[in-house]
Amino acid sequence: MERLAEKITQFVRKNEKKYCEISEKIWQYAELAFHEEKSAKALTDLLEQEGFRVTAGLAGIPTAFVAEYGLGKPKIGILGEYDALPSLSQKAGYNRREPLTPGGAGHGCGHNLLGVGAAAAAIAVKDYMRETRLPGTIAFYGCPAEENGSAKVYLSRDGVFEGLDGVFTWHPGSNNSIMGEHSLAAVSVVYRFHGRATHAAGQPHLGRSALDACELMNVGVNYLREHMIQEARIHYAYRDAGGGAPNVVQDHAALYYFIRSPKISQALELRERVDNCARGAALMTGTTAEILPVDGMCDYLPNRVLSGVLQQSFEATGAPEFNEIDRQIARSFQQDYPPAEVQSKVKAYGAKFGEEYVPMFSGKPLQDVVFPLRFPSTPLFGSTDVGDVSYVAPTAWLNAACYAIGTSGHSWQLAAQGGTSVGQKGMLAAARAIAHGAVTVLENPALLKEAGEEHQKTTGGVYVCAVPDDVKPHIEGDF
Repeated sequence: MERLAEKITQFVRKNEKKYCEISEKIWQYAELAFHEEKSAKALTDLLEQEGFRVTAGLAGIPTAFVAEYGLGKPKIGILGEYDALPSLSQKAGYNRREPLTPGGAGHGCGHNLLGVGAAAAAIAVKDYMRETRLPGTIAFYGCPAEENGSAKVYLSRDGVFEGLDGVFTWHPGSNNSIMGEHSLAAVSVVYRFHGRATHAAGQPHLGRSALDACELMNVGVNYLREHMIQEARIHYAYRDAGGGAPNVVQDHAALYYFIRSPKISQALELRERVDNCARGAALMTGTTAEILPVDGMCDYLPNRVLSGVLQQSFEATGAPEFNEIDRQIARSFQQDYPPAEVQSKVKAYGAKFGEEYVPMFSGKPLQDVVFPLRFPSTPLFGSTDVGDVSYVAPTAWLNAACYAIGTSGHSWQLAAQGGTSVGQKGMLAAARAIAHGAVTVLENPALLKEAGEEHQKTTGGVYVCAVPDDVKPHIEGDF
């Protein structure tokens, strides 16, 4: 274990400068979902230069690709992302709001780090395989549109991940740990109502209000909340309020719903009940309801065998190697966060990993140890398209500290830190740990057999994609 950690660290460190430069480029590109042309090219160029075979355009998505090295079994996948978020442009390292591009996109979830760190891990595994003549295949999957598009769902539905013996992924965060929580499954649907326009005062009896249908549907769903499981979540927003003239009976209006539950089967059952609220609202108002599935994500299933491997690997290769400059950068942001929010984050560490961690991180800007492995019974109240991958193949997920403790996700503060050495240190730590884990299972097929048996028991060998076959990736945002 110690010798492998040294070898993997050596392989990652020899290209550290290059990886940091590419992460900075992708951070500057800040391309939105399904339009990450420059970012995807930066990664495919890097991987092709390192001897990987690249296949692009997976599942009909131009910016989705796989880069493979080696042949045959075992076959290990590593997932990478590189899409940004709208309106979060921010100058690197600035702790006051100052967009790099006014109104522009920014990497408010750290995917400039995620993609490069995952690619760096794949390259380190390749270097080890070449040096030791280790058989098998390492595959890096370029996965666009995690933030608004769920590309991994379409890749999973298209069979891209079939045949993998194991999958590793990671995400930037404010702590170093293995993701042991299940996430919530989610489906999203647009409900469009069509009615009849007329003068609201002169001939109201001739009108059929699509806006009334939306409001009645929302009332119905709000009553439904009392009769669904506690862990479920339903959220909605208006996509079309029918227009701005009160004296017109609106003949068109639309709602966009997210429906979440602990298991994908539960989310689909709950969706049918929400659909019925839409049908009932249409019946009450004399309108018609058009039900348009947009998206859907399975719940994330952490594979305990692979998670245990990744935990040992993270402990062997170590937490991010922050220095005083990194701590100063993080402290400059943390000083403006509400103290109660920072302390609540530290207390959450204690509740999940052990109370001994509370004094260890009180008053500190960065988390710099590897937390112990935990599998909480309470789910993560969010959703991810990694869930679909975890139904197709055994999957483990690592979080690495890339931001000051207390930094909110999807914020300009996060984007600013992701363009500094703080984020890059976390990225390199993740690369080392994932590479170590991938080599460990490639050298020990018995671990993969055990992981596969667990996966079969957990899923029953069944993957049900929540997105119907006729729904295509929303590359142009047309829903």
